[in-house]
Amino acid sequence: MAPKPRVIYWFRTDLRLHDSPALKAALDLKPECLYPIWCWDPHYVYRARVGPNRWQFLIECQNDLSSNITKTNKKSKLLVVREAPQDVLVKLFNAWKITHLVFEKDTDAYARDRDEEIMRQAKEAGVEVITRMGRTLYDPDELVRNNHGKEIGEVAKPIETPRSLPDPGDTNMDFAPTQPDPKPDFNDIQRNSADESYEKLAGPNGDFAPPTMAELGLKEATSQHRGGESKALEALDRIISDADYTATFSKPATAPTAFNPQSTTLLSPHHHFGSLSVRLFYWRIMEVLSSYPKGKQSTIPTNLIGQLLFRDMYFGAQAKLGYSFAQTSGNSHCRFIPWHLPSKVDPGNGLITGSYEVDSEDAESWFQRWKYGKTGFPWIDAIMRQLRQEGWIHHLARHAVACFLTRGGCYISWERGAEVFEEWLIDHETACNSGNWQWLSCTAFYAQFYRCYSPIAFPKKTDPNGDYVRHFVPELKDYPTKYIYEPWRAPIADQKKAGCVIKGDELGEDGGMKLYPKPMFDFNERRQICIGAIKDAYHHGLYGNDKKVLDGSWRALFEDSAEGPTEGKTAKDGANGTKRVKSGGDVESDMGEEPDEHEAAEVGGESKSGDRTDQTPKTPQKRKGQVTLDAHISGGRSKKKKS
Repeated sequence: MAPKPRVIYWFRTDLRLHDSPALKAALDLKPECLYPIWCWDPHYVYRARVGPNRWQFLIECQNDLSSNITKTNKKSKLLVVREAPQDVLVKLFNAWKITHLVFEKDTDAYARDRDEEIMRQAKEAGVEVITRMGRTLYDPDELVRNNHGKEIGEVAKPIETPRSLPDPGDTNMDFAPTQPDPKPDFNDIQRNSADESYEKLAGPNGDFAPPTMAELGLKEATSQHRGGESKALEALDRIISDADYTATFSKPATAPTAFNPQSTTLLSPHHHFGSLSVRLFYWRIMEVLSSYPKGKQSTIPTNLIGQLLFRDMYFGAQAKLGYSFAQTSGNSHCRFIPWHLPSKVDPGNGLITGSYEVDSEDAESWFQRWKYGKTGFPWIDAIMRQLRQEGWIHHLARHAVACFLTRGGCYISWERGAEVFEEWLIDHETACNSGNWQWLSCTAFYAQFYRCYSPIAFPKKTDPNGDYVRHFVPELKDYPTKYIYEPWRAPIADQKKAGCVIKGDELGEDGGMKLYPKPMFDFNERRQICIGAIKDAYHHGLYGNDKKVLDGSWRALFEDSAEGPTEGKTAKDGANGTKRVKSGGDVESDMGEEPDEHEAAEVGGESKSGDRTDQTPKTPQKRKGQVTLDAHISGGRSKKKKS
């Protein structure tokens, strides 16, 4: 009689027991033992930007999953092994006499490379690898294969939560650990002390517990949003129990200024970490819709189903393009715009390095003020402060700050904004974050760059009293309502009465009076500059993979006075060279508009409520094959969906 399988189940993007196709595949093997493990991958610890709020959410997800495993089998728990999977798994194959490795498929660019290496190692070790898709509604690779109008089947039904789990076997790890190289550490800025999470393979107590925030040396998390499968399922039940909310949800109609509570589901971080199945959410929504009056339901793309489809769309785009999807250079679907603060690119592999060129002192100042909520525009500053504090902001708030940073004011590369969102969002996913920043900057998916959010008129629509600003920009809490979005217009007597004077470009105090900065530029003036510059860039029609972009000869197409790091025919540097140019405030062309950003069970979708100013009579010409997001996700909830 053949021996029973000995299985490692490798948790990654699926920190749950409910509706897990990969876990079911592992259990279907009827294994002699099942090792539920998580590899503490130094790539994410050091090379991905992760702030304390997302670390806390991840650790809570891991602890909750471990607790749920133990509730199912008191002899088992999540085994967090503190070593890179490329190093430790092959050792575990031998130490634990493993016959099968099972995990959920991941189409992120880094994950593909990692998994290919591990599958190669497993083959050499005689270990069978089984993968299943469960992170999205559809397999992203299948979406790519069925693109261009081909039909794809209905979303699979959720799988029941297992009622039992096999015992793990012996957990001896009688081998030396491979210590990771902590440099460069993109998260060094997040730490109060050195990372100590790799000192022992099974943790300081030998119990395979997830690292603590203290072990990681991280600053204290400030988000009130909690992680874990248990919390996710409780939140899902609350949402679905409100049939009116579930059936009539229309993303553009929700208020970006609502914060206690927020106006949307806030399930996105649970989808990212896999503590909530997107398929379960999909079918719970469908159950509500099946018994709700058709004429009163919201529809795709703005309803909850539409938000999940947007998420799948971005995962499909990333699956097709790989690493280049998260950058301009080499990206065949991303328009080339000569933004300020362009990324530096490694000439050896064509990938962005994580650093950027400061081509304009003004632009660098604007970027830092934007990031830390000191622009002098209260609506923009409130959003960025909420993002940093809570790790989450409403999708229309994401629209507003992304438009402001790129085509609606600063003319700064969308890659700088995507990096800040990567650092601070608890729901960050590379596919959705990169896709939405391209949408919002009008470099892909969306082309109406002349439609811009006003940082003054737009928030007044849902919050005329400015309660959101008063909460997140407390120095302005006592300002008269008529000045809450334009405090610089308040008479000095009113400023002093409110206890805050509009002065300079920094926060602080002066003579016992709080200080709030003046606007860092004239918004209407900058918007027009941006619109002109993007119109010029659209005219040249370059994309990230064009030869002129890659070799730097694009510069010769632009006038010397053009906005961005151009210097026209006088420049001799490559596409991402170090040539410095005039500060942004001295030139006279740029860009502007409105689009969308991922926020959980809520992703993209053009807002109909955004405050925009149409400056150009015609929609800019799109490249053949480039369509708006609404065209990607169309149709109703039929038994067959088009990818």
